[in-house]
Amino acid sequence: MPRTTPIEYVQSLRRPLLALLAVLALGSGLAQEDVEREGYFEVRSASTRPIDGVHTLDARLQLVLSSEALAALESGVTLTIEMQMQVIRVKRYLVDSVEAELATRYELEFRPLSQRYIVKNLNSGDQDSFATLYSALNSLGRIQGLPVIDDALLLADKTYRLRLRAMLNTQQYPAPLRLLFFWRGQWQLQSEWFEWSLER
Repeated sequence: MPRTTPIEYVQSLRRPLLALLAVLALGSGLAQEDVEREGYFEVRSASTRPIDGVHTLDARLQLVLSSEALAALESGVTLTIEMQMQVIRVKRYLVDSVEAELATRYELEFRPLSQRYIVKNLNSGDQDSFATLYSALNSLGRIQGLPVIDDALLLADKTYRLRLRAMLNTQQYPAPLRLLFFWRGQWQLQSEWFEWSLER
């Protein structure tokens, strides 16, 4: 298998990075209908149920992209949306402890030639195509039957709670851009934690 040289790697990043830099330089002027919006992520509901000894997650999320993120997407920049989940053991007299963590990452990409939005699950490799951004984000916001943790890994006489949040992950971009994102509120898309008790 041929190895990618440093020069080839930089060239592969050049187009999306140039597009992203152009979007940042122009602000939100390239966004759809030239309407600036901050965007927000929100977990509307979440619950788990045991299926064959495994606790699975059903959740509904509202995912709205900011003007800058939308403009970057439509300029060829792939966005990564991450769902983070924690299993927490409740302790009566001590601080609660995080027993397990799960992160599911999705790539959202717009392909101008076909005018399609592509959603790829980076954990499983599954990929879907959508005609509109609304349908792509709506699909991302509907989690059903996602395995979380095996019941055999939980202590029978202990109480557990879970929490879920969604965020726009910018870790795949070079460090200078990540630093720039830190100071730009439109890229700080992260929901509050949504918590609930684990039913055994």
